Amino acid sequence: MSHEKDSIKNTVKVAAILCLVCSVVVSAAAVILRPTQQANAALDRKRNILEAGGLMEPGRSVDELFSKVEARVVDLETGEFVDVENPATYDQRGAAKNPSTSIAVPPEEDIASIRRRAKQASVYLARGQDGSLERIILPVHGYGLWSTMYAFLALEADTNTVVGLKFYEHGETPGLGGEVDNPLWQEQWPGKQVYDDNWQPAVQLAKGGVDPNSSMAKYSVDALSGASLTSNGITNLLQYWLSDRGFGTFLAKLRSEGGQNG
Repeated sequence: MSHEKDSIKNTVKVAAILCLVCSVVVSAAAVILRPTQQANAALDRKRNILEAGGLMEPGRSVDELFSKVEARVVDLETGEFVDVENPATYDQRGAAKNPSTSIAVPPEEDIASIRRRAKQASVYLARGQDGSLERIILPVHGYGLWSTMYAFLALEADTNTVVGLKFYEHGETPGLGGEVDNPLWQEQWPGKQVYDDNWQPAVQLAKGGVDPNSSMAKYSVDALSGASLTSNGITNLLQYWLSDRGFGTFLAKLRSEGGQNG
């Protein structure tokens, strides 16, 4: 009997030691790999920004191409640039969760279902060799059917013409809302207009497809087949972030200053 008790005790002891060793190894691996994971995440973010802005070039590295993109942080209320220590690493998502660096979005205004919005937001500017503004790339997000969808919207220097829309994180249904990743759908965006003649957000996804004879055709992209709620979510998130509650004041300031803000 004593032998059996000792055997059980030893088994438990060995199991406990193995669990401790494994936890130490996993923790150490997480610490060791964190810099690599962060570097990969930063590289992926740069790639998505470049792809949205139509700035990718064959044979050139992401870091080389991104060196021509200026990361800035803007105060969404005033539309003015603000100085932060490292704009490229500004954590807008983290800021949106902190009551001191964010605002609660009133339900009647929260068409994108984001609940809270950071007071300051990232923007990315691509300029030509002469310093003139060529692309404005904005991070936008909002709720679809199952998830918060995150994307980069790229505009021409006129602040109205779409260069591209690139979703880089979402949990929408594959084959339905997940078609935001389909290159054929993404190809519909370049050249579309986001504002009407009064500079009010007009961009939308059109249920049943875009009627080329409609006055809304230049603002419209085909809705996702079988994914009405995802399509509505995309319309809502774009219209929210293009309004004065989002980047609207900043974009208006850029227009008034001829793209020389900052």
